[in-house]
Amino acid sequence: MVIPSYNEADSIAHPTRVVSEGLRKHFPDRNSVIINVDAASPDGTEAVFLATETEVPKIYITTPEDTSGKGWCLANGFRRAYSLGARAIVCVDADLISITPEWIDYMATPILEHGLDYLTPLYSRHKYDGTITNNICYPLIYGIFGQDIRQPIGGDFALSGRLAGHLVSVPWHRTTHQYGIDIFMTMQALLGDFKIAQVGLGSKVHKPSAPKLGPMFVQVVSTALLTVADTFQRWKSITSVAETPIFGLKELAPAQDLEVDRATIRRNAVEGFHAGVDALREYLTPGVVGRLEKTFAQADGPRIDTDFWVDVLFDVIAAFPGCEDPIRLVESMRGLYFGRVFSFMNETWELTSAECEGPIRQQGIQVFQRRGELIQRLESRGSGHV
Repeated sequence: MVIPSYNEADSIAHPTRVVSEGLRKHFPDRNSVIINVDAASPDGTEAVFLATETEVPKIYITTPEDTSGKGWCLANGFRRAYSLGARAIVCVDADLISITPEWIDYMATPILEHGLDYLTPLYSRHKYDGTITNNICYPLIYGIFGQDIRQPIGGDFALSGRLAGHLVSVPWHRTTHQYGIDIFMTMQALLGDFKIAQVGLGSKVHKPSAPKLGPMFVQVVSTALLTVADTFQRWKSITSVAETPIFGLKELAPAQDLEVDRATIRRNAVEGFHAGVDALREYLTPGVVGRLEKTFAQADGPRIDTDFWVDVLFDVIAAFPGCEDPIRLVESMRGLYFGRVFSFMNETWELTSAECEGPIRQQGIQVFQRRGELIQRLESRGSGHV
């Protein structure tokens, strides 16, 4: 078990206890250990973790004080688990409230008994939760890498020792060492032809992600788009979308309620667009920039429907090969992302969370159906990445 953390002294004890209970209940005859991979938390996370009573041995690992990031923490965990000869590695967030002992069974058993290498979570989520997943990561995984994985950056996942060894052996982008680690793992599992499944876990209840959303957006999207650009020669030949088997819970409880402020989302969109418009003019095609300027100038705008959003995504991806400052490019995209979220809210305001799964899936379908356009553009730019 691996639990990454940063300043989780007020929350890490609960998942640690539940993890220990799950290991003893479902895997009493197997050797197991709980590893807290910390980012030099100054709030006493280490002391709380080590003081939590468990029947399973615990190990605490930290990054140097001048090094932080979820990816750094997980790299430490993967290396230690691999060195211990772990067959299955289950990772859960340190702020989890909804975790149960059964999660450990659902996540570890497919690795141990069915020969799988990577499991991503399936949660019941509010239609406006997970907006980076819904509007960027899911469409890219579905439409470019050809795999229907609903939560490719869910935070709680399981992997084989074989995949852990692979992950620490391949090159990482700088943002992979931060919040980009989750999407990087999913993409690497796909690119390496590892055996992948999803696991139904029910509802996920944890601390609000809003305080992390700013850096999370840049780090996740940068890692995703850099990986897409770097691996063009490997994914361009994909011709179909594979369904992903599901273990664990098959029926998920209704999603939790979520307070949503459309006015704030729109304000973030407009402010972000104006802050990044100079970079957008530099990197994107004039046609797309002109349409963006027009819709962001409208009193009831922006209006970025699915088709227009795919145009934006393809423009950004096509700009990545040879881009000298990819972080600036992604930063300029922030307002467009909020604009798509605002538009999606307006399109689906009267729909239930379950009914919104159709429009979310349609974004992935659109990327896949139009992927030929993107391939042609990348080939015309002479993208030679492998």
